[in-house]
Amino acid sequence: MKMLAAVVVLAGVILGVGGSIAQVYPTRPITVIVPVAAGGITDTVARILSDRIRSTLGQPVIVENVTGAGGTIGLARLHRSTPDGYTLMVGQWTSNVGSGAIYPLPFDLLNDFEPISMLSIGPLWIMGSNNLPAMNLRELIAWLKANPDRATAGTIGAGSAAHLCFVYFQNMTGTSFKFVPYRGAAPALQDLVGGHIDLLCAEGGQSLSQYRAGTLKAFAILTPKRWSAAPDVPTMEEAGVSGLQFPFWHALWAPKGTPRAIIARLNAAVVEALSDPTVQQRYTDVGHEIAPREQQTPEGLLAYHRAEIEKWWPIIKAANIKVQ
Repeated sequence: MKMLAAVVVLAGVILGVGGSIAQVYPTRPITVIVPVAAGGITDTVARILSDRIRSTLGQPVIVENVTGAGGTIGLARLHRSTPDGYTLMVGQWTSNVGSGAIYPLPFDLLNDFEPISMLSIGPLWIMGSNNLPAMNLRELIAWLKANPDRATAGTIGAGSAAHLCFVYFQNMTGTSFKFVPYRGAAPALQDLVGGHIDLLCAEGGQSLSQYRAGTLKAFAILTPKRWSAAPDVPTMEEAGVSGLQFPFWHALWAPKGTPRAIIARLNAAVVEALSDPTVQQRYTDVGHEIAPREQQTPEGLLAYHRAEIEKWWPIIKAANIKVQ
């Protein structure tokens, strides 16, 4: 009985300490790492969130772009950070899924970081130069099969979402074409508009204006349902290719070992932000939807993240994708 009482007292002390940490935290500015360059969709998603949670947390939230190596430089910075809740990272598919299959990482993407919350999900779509003769996806596939390895497709680095989108597309359709690597989406889009490459699997929010201006074709969107921002573009399923879905998502992580009370405090701040109509509209304006509520928990993010790795790593490794 004495031992049981001691355990109960110890548990109460631990819970009390955790509660006091959550009540005090934060007492100074928080840094949010973005593992890609400023101005892109990941940077935008992070800044929208940071603008909102600073009012809830009562401290400045500073976005810092730490770029390079498919997002792994930013991940390494997070991994080395003190697990006290003052360094976080907004990552996405490329940094937190694709990178682990092609880079020799000194950490485990699932086990060496603390999940906080999924944030947003945006569409990828297959876009083409106006120089291409195909007017829809079926015609594109037929043209690619009739002209193997003639077309060129832009990628945003080895193992990026833009790259894996087309690896998956080739596997599903039996087509083949050449890849042209780019350092960022902006130069790839510029070359697509200029007709220097033929195809790009682009993030919707970054390429919507070009589509609306008529300078690019959009063949299909890689989401289960049509995108409200471009409702005339069919899904892959509607266009004739079943099973090819590739949502481009963002989420928030902390270093491994961050106290649970702080994770809970951060999660509550994020959930509150994602329920704000202003935040929702700002995400809608850049082509993203708020992540489903069940994925806004640490457990929900971890489960989704694990499923993405289990799905994509075999595809990446089978394609023998190497760091360029």
